[in-house]
Amino acid sequence: MTHWFHRNPLKATAPVTFNYYGVAAGPAASKICSDLRSSRARLLELFTDLSCTPEMMKNASDSYFSLLQGFINSLDESTQESKLRYIQNFKWTDTLQGQVPSAQQDAVFELISMGFNVALWYTKYASRLAGKENITEDEAKEVHRSLKIAAGIFKHLKESHIPKLITPAEKGRDLEARLLEAYVVQCQAEAQEVTIARAIELKHAPGLIAALAYETANFYQKADHTLSSLEPAYSAKWRKYLHLKMCFYTAYAYCYHGQTLLASDKCGEAIRSLQEAEKFYAKAEALCKEYGETKGPGPTVKPSGHLFFRKLGNLVKNTLEKCQRENGFIQNPNQKKW
Repeated sequence: MTHWFHRNPLKATAPVTFNYYGVAAGPAASKICSDLRSSRARLLELFTDLSCTPEMMKNASDSYFSLLQGFINSLDESTQESKLRYIQNFKWTDTLQGQVPSAQQDAVFELISMGFNVALWYTKYASRLAGKENITEDEAKEVHRSLKIAAGIFKHLKESHIPKLITPAEKGRDLEARLLEAYVVQCQAEAQEVTIARAIELKHAPGLIAALAYETANFYQKADHTLSSLEPAYSAKWRKYLHLKMCFYTAYAYCYHGQTLLASDKCGEAIRSLQEAEKFYAKAEALCKEYGETKGPGPTVKPSGHLFFRKLGNLVKNTLEKCQRENGFIQNPNQKKW
């Protein structure tokens, strides 16, 4: 089953030379600064390299972050921070607010911003892989794993590093708690989409699929609510995506719940459940159109034309027709069932 995920753009950053004449004296110090410069450049290159794998990303990010720790933590392993923490100014743009950069003379700001981009890379890698036709079981597991890694990074930044910033995160920008929480919950929801697709493929019980779909819809609703107080000019497109996915998986939940009711010969209740599925599918379809017309960060696509969307529409239609036929046979027991 192919998937479609909304993605915000990567953060951009100004070059950093790590040249500290008069401070970094001696060959060893110069070597560390040179390694920092090259490992940062290498990591930035990989963000846009379509051939980059999770293993390559992990190795490059570990290399840079291990060197950057020398600018954050004291080398004598005491609780004191490094004397180099505030020596370098770092500039990063924002995923939602475009090319207006934020700047802080703080190595922790660099760690958080680069870590944010690493997490975004994992979500984009998962999106590319999940969008393939005939995705294999191993690829589906890789999508799930990448989304879990991304969620873990966003959560770790929010809980362990952002509180250490001297200058608090600006409201409505990437490092604010609301945005990080939205990214975490979105990753959880998308990972569960992969689980649902696998459950459908393995023909698990409709009741289980309905429960998973309902939980996924709640994840998307939570992420949307988290962004509700943000400036619409920046968050509208993202929120359209979250809202349409909430409606989409609510329709899924009603559809498979209807199948469970039908299996229990509760045709009337099954029909009502499928009618609710139709309503939410229609809402999702309208939101797909609005998403395509809404300006803001993110891709310009028509989700309603995507295979994952069309398949649900056919499933709801066919299941409702089956329920109505079964209900007709119950009401007319003398009618022959072909």
